[in-house]
Amino acid sequence: MTDTPRNWFMIRLSAMGDVALTTGVLDWWGKQRGFRFTVCTRAEWTPLFDGHPAVDEVVAVTREQTKGLAWPVTARKLARQFKGQGLLDLHGVLRSRILAAFWQGPVRRYPKYSLDRRRYLRTGSQAARERLLRHNVPQRYCLALESSAPPRTELLPRIFPTDQEKVEAARVLAEISSPERPLVALHPFATHPDKAWPEERWPQLAQRLEDAGFDWFVLGRGEPLPGLAGHPRDLTNRSNLRLSCALLDAARILVTGDSGPMHLAGGVATPVVALFGPTDPAWGFYPAGPADHVLETDLDCRPCSLHGKRPCTRGRECLAALSVDQVLHSVDTVISNP
Repeated sequence: MTDTPRNWFMIRLSAMGDVALTTGVLDWWGKQRGFRFTVCTRAEWTPLFDGHPAVDEVVAVTREQTKGLAWPVTARKLARQFKGQGLLDLHGVLRSRILAAFWQGPVRRYPKYSLDRRRYLRTGSQAARERLLRHNVPQRYCLALESSAPPRTELLPRIFPTDQEKVEAARVLAEISSPERPLVALHPFATHPDKAWPEERWPQLAQRLEDAGFDWFVLGRGEPLPGLAGHPRDLTNRSNLRLSCALLDAARILVTGDSGPMHLAGGVATPVVALFGPTDPAWGFYPAGPADHVLETDLDCRPCSLHGKRPCTRGRECLAALSVDQVLHSVDTVISNP
């Protein structure tokens, strides 16, 4: 590692969860190697790096800057501006490879295991699955600069809400919850519909939580769910990214599907109960916190896609089979064993 630069320009443009997963890796490198980072990501994700101890600068790029012929122009400017730093490609897509073509300095790229992912998805190859399971996504990121990855618990996301953000979250929650009752955050939304738990289960879960002595609130962005819309505890579309992290920091636990906020909760050390359907642990996105619970159904059709985009022909059986009782039991288990 003696010939490795101390300063790195890290690029990971999207999506929110993937970007959040870089935060723990950068923190680990900062502590273990003394590395410093300039982060390049989409403008909407830059707040994830506010206050990060290993990040000196964040470069925001807009969607317009990454489209078509605009991106080579942007990439050339970035390569000139940050000449002398190493390029750390934690995205591995055409855009980041174009940036690498202009880069004047060392370039390191993380292994995506694309061939193994395709083999497992299309053929069910257990050998490919076993290779994928050896490293989760943060560990794969780490392999861009390391010959072997540290344990996953050392690479958990790291997000740093400010005292002011925590005060604001406390103010919001004081109106809808009591300090004497454990607080459960609910995130019922999914980027792709076939990754979502049936929407009628969420108000059922909210009522069961309340009956069991828990407080709860809903956060996230999307169309408010029937049965929850208009409820004082429904904070849908009412918090920005930083306030959402502070709200999660105040909660005892988050219940969510396979989503970006799952990793935001990990970033503030809030345990999650994660409901997984079409996706698989081999993809590397499962939560890795010591108290995290994953609920899933063993079906021969899983996994059916990498990101959950493929429409389901079986009525989302994998998620529909997860009952409110199972979720409530997991919540109670986590909160009873802090």
